[in-house]
Amino acid sequence: MGALCTAINSMSLVRFHYDDAAPGYRTVEPHMVAYNEAEHLALSAWFLYGESASGEGQGWREYLLENVADVTILDRHFTQPRPGYQPTGGRKFHNVQCAL
Repeated sequence: MGALCTAINSMSLVRFHYDDAAPGYRTVEPHMVAYNEAEHLALSAWFLYGESASGEGQGWREYLLENVADVTILDRHFTQPRPGYQPTGGRKFHNVQCAL
């Protein structure tokens, strides 16, 4: 979680391996680490490219931290939150650990 919070604080892109229905690397704009409705620690991020179980292209995704590995903070930055971002977690997230 430390590297993800560092990336959030510096608005840096991150690349990580995610183990789910479509295991592989993802590159995202990380926005928040918080607990989801099922009480799992999760990353809320804007998916840019990489493997995708949904195949839907860019957009909001939730990644369970227990499935995240090999996190790399990239030397690329984003400048503002994506539309729809709720720094308090909204209805989906609570007990925010770090956020933009």
